[in-house]
Amino acid sequence: MSDSTADDGGIDSRLPEAWQVWSRGEDGRLVLAYRPDVFDAADFPAPCLPTLYLTHGKRTRRPGVHPGDTADTADWFVTLYLEPDVSLDETLRYPTRDAALEETVALARRFDDGEIDYRRLYQVPREAYFERLDDLTGDGCED
Repeated sequence: MSDSTADDGGIDSRLPEAWQVWSRGEDGRLVLAYRPDVFDAADFPAPCLPTLYLTHGKRTRRPGVHPGDTADTADWFVTLYLEPDVSLDETLRYPTRDAALEETVALARRFDDGEIDYRRLYQVPREAYFERLDDLTGDGCED
């Protein structure tokens, strides 16, 4: 795999079925959406659509707003958002797009398999939502 921003490494075929490439930027950015078929405001609130961002430079703003790059532009970042104001609090920074793309696929798999503890990311628990999200992911925990 090269570090070309035009090459997405066949990401569509490497992602779990529940994740879809939502958009591809000319600069190599990717936005992935988790189960957009159910986050449609009927079954789940649309603003709660889990998204994965692969960006060149750190996102300093939330989804829906073009980020201002404040980090070294050579670095790539992977960010998981559960809602516009709720994100995985890890800094996933990589020196190449290829490395960041690998982490994007791995993080999508971990989320889909129920390995991400999204409950801890919320300041205000949303138990009914969590239970429904557990049904979608591979998380079999019972609270």
